[in-house]
Amino acid sequence: MQTSNSSSGSPSGPPLRVLFIHDAAIDDFVATMLLVSMPGVDLRGIVIASADCVPAGGMDAASRLQQFIGRPDIPLALSEARGWNPFPWQYRGDCVAFVSKTDLASCTSTVSTPPPSGNALIESLLESAVASAEPLTILLTTAFTPLTDVVRARPHLAAGIEQIVWMGGAINVAGNLDPSTLTPGVANTHAEWNVFWDPFAVHDALQMFEGIHIFPLDITNSVPLAKPFLQTLQNHAATCTFSKLASEGYALVSSYPFYDAWDVCATVWLARPDLYAPAQDLRLEVEQWGSNQGWLKESTTAARQQHVHLSLANVQGLYDYVAAQLARSS
Repeated sequence: MQTSNSSSGSPSGPPLRVLFIHDAAIDDFVATMLLVSMPGVDLRGIVIASADCVPAGGMDAASRLQQFIGRPDIPLALSEARGWNPFPWQYRGDCVAFVSKTDLASCTSTVSTPPPSGNALIESLLESAVASAEPLTILLTTAFTPLTDVVRARPHLAAGIEQIVWMGGAINVAGNLDPSTLTPGVANTHAEWNVFWDPFAVHDALQMFEGIHIFPLDITNSVPLAKPFLQTLQNHAATCTFSKLASEGYALVSSYPFYDAWDVCATVWLARPDLYAPAQDLRLEVEQWGSNQGWLKESTTAARQQHVHLSLANVQGLYDYVAAQLARSS
């Protein structure tokens, strides 16, 4: 995998070829709308992981979203990855509500039963990237498992990856495991869910890849679903279908005090790295066992460095960019 300190897509340069791997949370669907609206981004495929979603509901919502935004051509598939610590059911139903309580209800899913294999799609896209010498950016807003499962089995496919952009972990801030949704004693104060779901896959990724762009809770904590931002989306909703759907989706989760624009924060960096403070190059390790399972932390022994984005340079600029990009219709 090649490494880079900044994203490479631009309207005037070569396209940024992106494979988006997510787990069908509301914020992932908003990120999808952003990706298809970004100049210089070529979204090559979407793979859903059965993590923070109901897998059938997540695929249904993702397919309907592609119809809604006029991009049914983007390959969509379901990962075969399995996690270690399942997300609480209280969180996983958001994708179902997103269909039933928004304009997606009028769209029709085209997902087959069973759905296409996400592992096969990742393999195919990476094989093509290797053969054409046109490597992909992997945008990963779920656990690492869908990617590490494939690359572990076929290591040569790593050559098809230009850069990895991952939302996950909590370095200098508390994690986001909620004791009210987990068995007592499991919810340690350090782990973030995308690590906790499968800490072993994160360990593998840190061994396999160098220069991963990591967006932990340290940075995403600064982008909650702020009322002025939500009001801007609502103001645009009368004339812009993207804004309306984003507004409807966020309305389903805006009452959750913990809900931030986690995945949108990582996604915007692809187009607007100027909104972010410089990344810190850190060596990281993850607790794989014990009471602190899923704790991603600095390491004195790790062989590889990663690019860790800990803060924004312009928080309001990020909100403004997202609102402006969504002010459109399919």
